[in-house]
Amino acid sequence: MINRMVPVIQLKDVDLAYVTDHAATLALQDMNLSVEDGELISLVGPSGCGKTTLLSLMAGLISPSRGLVLLHGKPVTGPTPEVGYMLQQDYLFPWRSIVDNVLLGLELTNRLTKQSAELAEELLEGMGLSGTAQLYPHQLSGGMRQRVALARTLATNPDLLLLDEPFSALDYQTKLQLEDLVVDTLKQRRKTGILVTHDLSEAIAVSDRVIVLGSKPGRIRSVFEVPKNIREALPFYAREEPGFNALFHEIWGELEASERRE
Repeated sequence: MINRMVPVIQLKDVDLAYVTDHAATLALQDMNLSVEDGELISLVGPSGCGKTTLLSLMAGLISPSRGLVLLHGKPVTGPTPEVGYMLQQDYLFPWRSIVDNVLLGLELTNRLTKQSAELAEELLEGMGLSGTAQLYPHQLSGGMRQRVALARTLATNPDLLLLDEPFSALDYQTKLQLEDLVVDTLKQRRKTGILVTHDLSEAIAVSDRVIVLGSKPGRIRSVFEVPKNIREALPFYAREEPGFNALFHEIWGELEASERRE
């Protein structure tokens, strides 16, 4: 049983070093971060600051050189269905139908049942994809394919969703629509999420907190709490809320200052 009092994901004094035959490079240093149940945070920072590397640590794809990565208070030792990972590319298999793509994670984890298959159909409907179950990826637009990727990620019912720039390849209108869909879906299903993005406006609009990272090596420089009125609005409308522009400029100033100090 999940203890809601324990952070969903926690990093304690985490370092990550890449070692080759000729040198060792410290990629992340002294990473301490806790993300609570139902919280959605964004990671922003310059290229090379370790945002995607952080997600890989949380997903159990790589191990820290020092420190602990804890999921529900227990060390992460490898990939787990409790963590869903959604990438910039949808990576749908072109030879599988849409519904079969959504069911892939359940098949790989031996959890495909009649009930889980019905849930996948419900997810497609919730994503505005009714009638697409028997179509194939090439028959869908880029935005629709990303909706399928989100449904596939949610089908395994993970506690934590890792979102690595999932909207960056989409046109602006589709991007805004998917921001609203993702935030609304996570809130309805009480999921915890961590978003990596280069879009500061997006980070503020979708998040409870924005984490600013510095690089060389990657580390947390600042944490910004998003005001309640912005948090409670859907992302499309959050950008119009009082205080949004002021927070944008405050975080922007911290990003510029951190780059000057590198």
